Amino acid sequence: MALENDKEFLIHPSNNGNVPNSSKSYRSEQDVYTSTGQVDNRNSIQEEDDLINQGTVNVPQGQTSFSLRKLWAFTGPGFLMSIAYLDPGNIESDLQSGAIAQYKLLWVLMWSTVMGLVLQLLAARLGCVTGQDLAQVCHKEYPKAPRIALWIMMEIAIIGSDIQEVIGSAIAINLLSNGKIPIYAGCIITGIDTFTFLFLENIGGLRVLESFFGSLITTMGVCFFYLYIKVAPDQGEIMKGLFFPWCSDCDAKAIQQAVGIVGAVIMPHNIYLHSALVLSRKINRRSKEAVKEGNMYYAIESGIALFVSFLINLFVVTVFAHAFYQKADPSLANAGKWISDEYGRGLAVVWGIGLLASGQSSTMTGTYAGQFVMQGFLKIRWPKWKRVLLTRSIAMVPTIIVAVSAQSELDILDSALNVLQSIQLPFALLPILHFTSSERIMGSFKNSIFVQILVWFLAVVIMVINFYLSFSVLSNQPWWVYFIVTIISIVYVSFVGYLAIGSRAAFLAQHKLMLLFGKTPSVTYQQWVGQRISYVINEDKVNDQQENIPPL
Repeated sequence: MALENDKEFLIHPSNNGNVPNSSKSYRSEQDVYTSTGQVDNRNSIQEEDDLINQGTVNVPQGQTSFSLRKLWAFTGPGFLMSIAYLDPGNIESDLQSGAIAQYKLLWVLMWSTVMGLVLQLLAARLGCVTGQDLAQVCHKEYPKAPRIALWIMMEIAIIGSDIQEVIGSAIAINLLSNGKIPIYAGCIITGIDTFTFLFLENIGGLRVLESFFGSLITTMGVCFFYLYIKVAPDQGEIMKGLFFPWCSDCDAKAIQQAVGIVGAVIMPHNIYLHSALVLSRKINRRSKEAVKEGNMYYAIESGIALFVSFLINLFVVTVFAHAFYQKADPSLANAGKWISDEYGRGLAVVWGIGLLASGQSSTMTGTYAGQFVMQGFLKIRWPKWKRVLLTRSIAMVPTIIVAVSAQSELDILDSALNVLQSIQLPFALLPILHFTSSERIMGSFKNSIFVQILVWFLAVVIMVINFYLSFSVLSNQPWWVYFIVTIISIVYVSFVGYLAIGSRAAFLAQHKLMLLFGKTPSVTYQQWVGQRISYVINEDKVNDQQENIPPL
């Protein structure tokens, strides 16, 4: 596999090429210094120039007040991101929520979407301010072993999400063909046509592809809204479900479903995806005002996109709450038959078209997520078609194998995949919270104290909820399952702990432990700080010591 040279932009040119307390780099894999101790700035200057005005979509200039024309130019990344909130895994969670708890969990769906919006805005801000996506920043901020582990975790998350999306599309194809195309054939069709649709970008450019995704979201909205109108759920009960945050007379199954909604809505790889999608707009990162304006328009667009996704999810929940409450075994596999039996074949076809749009669109955005994650973590320099082929093969081959072999256990598989997404969440949450709270990385755009408290609170709540979901699935298992899970949990918690305290605190802890055991660290704290990257182009650079981090 051809990888880029691992050299990175460690010292900004504004630092006059000084290497703190050293004549060489202390991270051998990122050695950008010459043998005489001078900084080789060529890559640094080129990288800064590349970040200033990157992107393929032009943004209108000259208007300082709010402009619908500018908002239209920024429209696209948020709607592509919102597709992950409308994938078949979410649609199945919606119909189960309605069938199990009727309207009582609508408030969970609403506030989960709000929590998702907060995290997506952090991802968009990281990309807009630094000109780099989350995977690229992880590559620069973490040592080799943790970043490879993060890449593997994200690939697993993408594969898990892809399985749900491919199966959802296959179920829709089976329904629309009136059972003539089996599930396994639908899985293969979905895997192949994903590549075909992605050639739209090569034919008409990014805006054409964004328009195509927009048409799929519109298809979902129209289909599920038509179902909503025909079924006519109780509007008063909907209002109560949205604005009364309680679940009276809910059994354990309903509580677990409430937890499952959070796990289904917030997907880890979607945070990586959104931070990369915003780089498609040409923003002059030398201008603080231009970056601030970009953040504002991305926030508005993301808010509109997730509001639309929330309405579509609400349509599905309320349709099944009204028509199929307390019906046994609610699932995507059974939903089409239920609708056909109750309302006729025509409405089942409408449901199938909406589900197919959900599966196809989310599978294609999964392609983008895989591409950006692999590019950012591994620095692959290949032609685009080769990158797409590799990243899709890594995800789609195991996806199709699992989907085809587990046809008779789709419900169990879906539950396991929701748990998988849940336990992967910290590997996106913790890096994005650390990076957007760092003045060295974000400059004046870093999170305020209030925002830091809010997002860390949300992170803790989300992780506790997802741990509950994970352990609830493991009930009544043999002893050896608990033994294996315990071993894996120790490794997992250790890695999550490392991400939670941050690489700087981890370095300090390692440094102190070495001193405690009488060993001399090869890198001093000051030398390590000197190698830390300053990202913000339009402001004076800030290092760790200016962030009030005491040296050893």
